[in-house]
Amino acid sequence: MGFWNKKIINFEDRFFGLDLSDLSVKVFQMEKNGKVDKIRSFCSLDIPEGYIEDGRMINKEKVAEIIRDAVKKAGPEKINTRKVICSIPESKAFLRIISVPKIEKKEAGEAIKWEIEANIPLSVDQVYFDWQFLEEIEGKQNVLTVAVSREIIDDTVSVLEGAGLEVYGMEIESVASARSLIAQNSPEEGNFLMVDLGEKKTSFIITEGNIPYFTSSIPFSSQGITDVISKSLGVEKKEAEKIKISQGIEHSFENSSIFNSVKPLLENLSGEIEKTVDFYKSMSGEKKDIQKIIMCGGGSNLKGMASYLTTRLSREVVIGDPWTNFDLGNNLPPINKESSIRYSTAVGLALGAQKDYGTEN
Repeated sequence: MGFWNKKIINFEDRFFGLDLSDLSVKVFQMEKNGKVDKIRSFCSLDIPEGYIEDGRMINKEKVAEIIRDAVKKAGPEKINTRKVICSIPESKAFLRIISVPKIEKKEAGEAIKWEIEANIPLSVDQVYFDWQFLEEIEGKQNVLTVAVSREIIDDTVSVLEGAGLEVYGMEIESVASARSLIAQNSPEEGNFLMVDLGEKKTSFIITEGNIPYFTSSIPFSSQGITDVISKSLGVEKKEAEKIKISQGIEHSFENSSIFNSVKPLLENLSGEIEKTVDFYKSMSGEKKDIQKIIMCGGGSNLKGMASYLTTRLSREVVIGDPWTNFDLGNNLPPINKESSIRYSTAVGLALGAQKDYGTEN
């Protein structure tokens, strides 16, 4: 599911994924070497606070400059295309499952358009929207719909073009992340909760197979943990960040000052996860449950986080693997394990470009 998709693309076209958030830009390009997937190029650069705020472009020129630098610095090989598939912030997207009478795809557009407008707080002429047929149940066709403010899309396209890129598609973070973290051969009845622990917020994405069915977010963040450690230990934020990375929150040591300082935040996160799972079960009439919780985002690497949540929630909690759907042959990915999870969305965008547009090299 994407926006701004340009359909007239031949099989020689190349693309790369670009994950753009308030505080960072990540680029990723893959290619085929026979049947083996090859990681051609990647790079991550920080974006100073205030340049982008909640997905809105505040300083377009500076953001475009940072994007140009990321493309230029990417390696181990150079990015060999200007054509990009970019992420759309989850907080700015309206993702809904709607049900319409059984209808042919070619006739569905108008009916779905009005159903979308009835389910979002904006008029249909204020958004770009896309949709995808799901399963048919009792004569009704379920449809996954996504709508995003035209302002957000247009501003992002303007910045990307200002960086010298050609925009060939845009996709919301949850769809891209699910594509990279959930195995394509997962059973259709497999239901997962992805917990994306970011610098400023945490997103919850419930999927059935690798299709997102529900998304939400809370203010819990990796940055918030750093702030609490800083105040608790009386150290500067830079030092608190180093302590957080080196020591983590190993909850097995209940007398740990770090664990005790962040425990209220962890309890809040656990409670929100439980509420999200309960909400999903209530929507499905208690017929469905979550088989696995998959952690992603930079905050997921925090030492002790996965084991804490596993114990606290009595559920399987794992750190996601963005190479789940790659065939790397006998090669190891050039991105280390800790950094890999930060590229989940960018990897999913690149995978989507290969699948949807037939990218080959």
